[in-house]
Amino acid sequence: MRYASSVPLLFSEVSSPLKDQVNSASRQMVARSLLDTLKEVSDDERDCIAVLERISRLADDSEPTVRAELMEQVPHIAMFCQENRPSIPYAFSKYLLPIVVRYLADQNNQVRKTSQAALLVLLEQELIERYDVETKVCPVLIDLTAPDSNDDVKTEAVAIMCKMASMVGKDITERLVLPRFCEMCCDCRMFHVRKVCAANFGDICSVVGQQATEEMLLPRFFQLCSDNVWGVRKACAECFMAVSCATSQEVRRTKLSTLFINLISDPSRWVRQAAFQSLGPFISTFANPSSSGQYFKEEDGKNTEDCGSTQENSEQVRTTEDVTTEEEHNRTEDLSSHVDGDDLATKLENAMEDQNTVSNNSQRESDYQTESSFHCTLSSESCGEMADENEESSHCCTTGLQEAGLNSQEASLSEQELYNSFHFWRTPLPEIDIDFELQQTSDIKLDREIQELTMPVSPSIPMATRKELEEMIENLEPHIDDPDVKAQVEVLSAALRASSLDPQEETMASISKGTDSQTELTINDQQSFKPILGDIVPLIGDTVESMDSTLHYIHNDSDLSTNSSFSPEEERKSKVQDVVPQALLDQYLSMTDPSRAQTVDTEIAKHCAYSLPGVALTLGRQNWHCLKDTYETLASDMQWKVRRTLAFSIHELAVILGDQLTAGDLVPVFNGFLKDLDEVRIGVLKHLHDFLKLLHVDKRREYLYQLQEFLVTDNSRNWRFRAELAEQLILLLDLYSARDIYDYLRPIAFSLCADKVSSVRWISYKLVSEMVKKLYMASTSTFVVDLMNELVEKFCRCHKWSGRQTFVFICQTISEDDCLPMDQFAVHLLPHLLHLASDKVPNVRVLLAKTLKQTLLEKEYFLNSANSHQEAVEQTIMALQMDEDSDVKYFASIHPASTKIADDAMSTASSTY
Repeated sequence: MRYASSVPLLFSEVSSPLKDQVNSASRQMVARSLLDTLKEVSDDERDCIAVLERISRLADDSEPTVRAELMEQVPHIAMFCQENRPSIPYAFSKYLLPIVVRYLADQNNQVRKTSQAALLVLLEQELIERYDVETKVCPVLIDLTAPDSNDDVKTEAVAIMCKMASMVGKDITERLVLPRFCEMCCDCRMFHVRKVCAANFGDICSVVGQQATEEMLLPRFFQLCSDNVWGVRKACAECFMAVSCATSQEVRRTKLSTLFINLISDPSRWVRQAAFQSLGPFISTFANPSSSGQYFKEEDGKNTEDCGSTQENSEQVRTTEDVTTEEEHNRTEDLSSHVDGDDLATKLENAMEDQNTVSNNSQRESDYQTESSFHCTLSSESCGEMADENEESSHCCTTGLQEAGLNSQEASLSEQELYNSFHFWRTPLPEIDIDFELQQTSDIKLDREIQELTMPVSPSIPMATRKELEEMIENLEPHIDDPDVKAQVEVLSAALRASSLDPQEETMASISKGTDSQTELTINDQQSFKPILGDIVPLIGDTVESMDSTLHYIHNDSDLSTNSSFSPEEERKSKVQDVVPQALLDQYLSMTDPSRAQTVDTEIAKHCAYSLPGVALTLGRQNWHCLKDTYETLASDMQWKVRRTLAFSIHELAVILGDQLTAGDLVPVFNGFLKDLDEVRIGVLKHLHDFLKLLHVDKRREYLYQLQEFLVTDNSRNWRFRAELAEQLILLLDLYSARDIYDYLRPIAFSLCADKVSSVRWISYKLVSEMVKKLYMASTSTFVVDLMNELVEKFCRCHKWSGRQTFVFICQTISEDDCLPMDQFAVHLLPHLLHLASDKVPNVRVLLAKTLKQTLLEKEYFLNSANSHQEAVEQTIMALQMDEDSDVKYFASIHPASTKIADDAMSTASSTY
């Protein structure tokens, strides 16, 4: 207690204002030792209160380093107070929390960031009562984000509000945080604040739920997506999937899909890059649990229930490579990066410093930006040659926010109107000099409206027959590799299909009505956007292509006439799915276009490959034909990283597609990966069992001949490749018969047992023991006897001591894992094992002593039954106890409790690496 009584005096001394210069380091030391001081006086409530009161005085210290050090100790002190709550009730709420919230507005940057990190840790550990969050924390943050607040403080406070939303829950976030967050999204003066809001938009949406997202947040999100600053739009693109998951399917289709197309067509390359990276995840949010989820139900016995669970499934498919891909580049993140517990202060500090850097570098950018109002750009720009990312002034706003479909009155817009934006965002096609005509039937309203859509664009188009259309398509097909030619063929094909619609089908009446209401809007849109696209609008391409995609989106293929001259294969490829908006899928399929690598991102093909299983899961196996060509293109990509990404996920894709499509479309790709670089082969090797188990038995047996090839690598020092092979062979034992195991897998296992690297050998011992178990359980017992005889010949009688040591390791593993009954073990392996007691190499005898003492003598067969084998083991141990080598004597005489053979395997003298 003497120490406790001196505590107030010590604090009084170090807090004296007359000794600021002399004792600043001492005060910092006192702050660092606060927790230890509290622990010393924890038995006396009065002393604890005295220390806490001195902490409040220390918080007023003029030295920033002292205040920062104090704040670093607050989470630890709070945890101590929580654990000792009976003796010091309300200590944290009364003494510590006011200091934390006060430091949030401190003038020193380091103190502010330390307090922010401390606040997040306290919230994460649930050390702050709900009442205190509402009455003490949130009001301070609201004040710090007021319009007249300091710019830096406001930006940091917004970031804290966003991060704490997931910790405080929906109720507090919706009542206290959401209104101010919506205001900050429209901060006209500081784009840094809007950027933080955009970066954390998905987190807020996931907390407040669907209703609040659609009613309050979505209008703000549309504004941020059309912000004048490209960094804000980029942040929106990065969080688009999270926002989509918080909305209904209807909103996702009618509003978000059109908005996302604008981001893909953004003038800034960085925005387009982020949008294309989010395209696959965004498409995965369209998954229908009743269709895509069934594939997981077949495998796992469970189905998806909602958008969230569907996204988890697709994320599971897409992230297969995460475990082993080490080449992923690190992207610079702003305040949207999540802060972990232990290194919270460091991460938050780095984030704040990055934000300050952006603020300084972008000051000139904010000088000339007109930010008084925010509008949503529906589709006002061409995606041909985009302006440089710094030319932000060209990002004009052409359509108001309410035109984006945010008003409830416009929620009933037809799907044709909402997706008839194809000609706004795609690269303009060159003019083609052709004769063109749509079949005219007086009683078909659709044909008349197609003419009305076509004539305003080019009123002097000559008429052509269907035969001429087909001839033009045939003439262009040899040059289909040219993107421009391919686009022309698509336009002509669309026109040909549109002209072949059956006029007698009853469903056409409803199509005509929908198209009639759309005609005026479409023509007006074309006229209003002609100055933007210039005079190179194709004669018929845009209108008919848009019309065709609209028709295909509404109807399935049974609505089309079968009189087309296309072959069945061409018809199959021309089908359009109805799971996701076709415009999104078209953009996703275009990610393999070589021009995208030049205009968007050099690794765009890798991002396409990364999200392909998720997209395939969303579309379902019935729409695999939409992705097949893209998958084959990616599988033959020149970049090995693209092929590696596919290799790591091919087993998941096989689950989605089923055995028939897997055998037809994935097996050839799989075979190609087997002959690829080691960086690609490791992908298929890590999931070799998962893929082969999905194949038919006959097809599966074909790969027995190729397993030997995995022993050969580009670099012999790549021992992890062989270790993975051993791991997979253990799993493959369940897929093959006893004869196949003995004929094909046994030679590979023996080769791995003699590997130069001990890690590979140790896994191989497990492989051989499991092989013995599998063969013993087979109906034909000759295989296991032959295997054990070969073990004796190849290893026990090996002229190299490492081979004889391998035999001891294998025997120990077989015995320890009960892979063979002890009576069979005693007959076939034990005599040869005991013979090694006279081996001339001490390492072999040491290992033998460990095996006999720690493994065999613990088995019931050698403990309770008096037999000749037990006597032989005991005699061998006695001989080893008198061995001339001290280590052999040691392990044969005692039973070291801390030394197990498995622990010692990696440190034996035979280890190479």
